[in-house]
Amino acid sequence: MEVTYVIIISIVAYIFGSITKLKVDSIPNKYIPLQNVLIGLISALICYFTKIEANLLQSICLCMLATMGAGGIADLTKTLKNNEEVGE
Repeated sequence: MEVTYVIIISIVAYIFGSITKLKVDSIPNKYIPLQNVLIGLISALICYFTKIEANLLQSICLCMLATMGAGGIADLTKTLKNNEEVGE
């Protein structure tokens, strides 16, 4: 069941990312967490209404934690890469 969450979140994130890159030219980085929240909520609703998860609150918590965690890891790797380029 946990793998299904990851697949759904990945698909929703890919769709949001594609829309963002194609339709919106310049989104400030400060709005990326908001995009992650939307991805988490949409993924949670998909998981709940397709009966992957019976509890809506648990579905929201799992999907939100997954998307925010993935966003944090992406920011961390980007920050570490920038620090290495600067020579810190």
